[in-house]
Amino acid sequence: MTIPPHAVDEASPPAALRTPAPEREASAASRPRAGLRPARAVLPAPDSSSRTPRAHRVVRPRVLMACLLVLLPTAALVSVSFGAVSLPLGDVWRDVVGHLSGAGRPSEVSGIDDAIIWGSRVPRTLLAMVAGAGLAVAGAVLQTVVRNPLADPYVLGVTSGASLAAVAVLTLGPAGLLGPMHLGVSAAAFAGACATLALVIALGRRQGSLAPARLVLAGVALSYLLQGATSYLQLRARPDQLSGVLFWLLGSVSGAQWQDLGLPAALVVSCTAWLLLHGRSLNALAMGEETAVLLGVKVNALRLQLLAVSAVLTAAVIAVAGGISFVGLVVPHSVRLLIGADHRSLLPATALAGALFLVVADVAARTVAAPMELPLGILTAVAGTPFFLWLLRRDRAGKEPS
Repeated sequence: MTIPPHAVDEASPPAALRTPAPEREASAASRPRAGLRPARAVLPAPDSSSRTPRAHRVVRPRVLMACLLVLLPTAALVSVSFGAVSLPLGDVWRDVVGHLSGAGRPSEVSGIDDAIIWGSRVPRTLLAMVAGAGLAVAGAVLQTVVRNPLADPYVLGVTSGASLAAVAVLTLGPAGLLGPMHLGVSAAAFAGACATLALVIALGRRQGSLAPARLVLAGVALSYLLQGATSYLQLRARPDQLSGVLFWLLGSVSGAQWQDLGLPAALVVSCTAWLLLHGRSLNALAMGEETAVLLGVKVNALRLQLLAVSAVLTAAVIAVAGGISFVGLVVPHSVRLLIGADHRSLLPATALAGALFLVVADVAARTVAAPMELPLGILTAVAGTPFFLWLLRRDRAGKEPS
């Protein structure tokens, strides 16, 4: 008996039943059941070839520290050698070693060269190192405290307060600022910086705690006010006072003397050492206030202490070197991009890099427009402004600056 072809089609099982059993089970397992979410796909771990180029630019902290420890003495030796009168590196080395060893001036170095090397350029170079280290460390701490990647010692108005007090002494005289309390320029600048910080903290409090946004806003507002008062004093100044005022406002280490180094160096070293002891707390604060609280950090007290230390560092530098801009912005970010944000390695590397940066800037200030000497603020602004604009461009592109 012949079976018609259509009967074979009708008697054939459905397509789902014609599928082999193992494939039907796999298909059923892959379909989501009612009320259940499909399982997430497990992505393979990225291999080394999928890493971003930025990962290849990270430098080990020890490598960076070793490089800075080599470059800084070299730059200091060059700084002592070059200037209006260039001196041989060999004579500079012998004279410095002779004084450090207690033997005094070597016979190969003349008295005039010894006065230039040991009496003028060595303290100048050391002051540049102290100032650069202090401003760089203060900038790194402030960027963590206010959680603002563009923060530096100028943000909280500390620099403006110190400048106003110093210009008042320069234009009105020592007795014109506080009446019978005769203050020199350095002491007035230090007092002005500390007073400004106290006012910023008072204005930045909200419900008994320090709010980073309010601190920044209060600092910026006070900075504009204090800059206006400083400009008014400049208008009242005599023509013979203006050059000194402008040179001081832009920063310089040209008048450095040995007696100017003791207090700033002690403050910078002690404050940096204290910050290193609190490196873990700084790391916790950098991860956010909630994370820091969960890790047992007293955020409000720590933030107040960090602000005070940053103000002391800034005031100590400004009191002897004037207003030097952009060091606290450029150097911390550069170091952070290289070695990461761990403050236990970031702070010492930032101090060395800030010292190196300002020593190089001081050499450029003496040689770029020789025989005229440029204020340090001009050189640091030329180097810092492009970096600042680059940070703004990164932020505009949606990438948080490191």
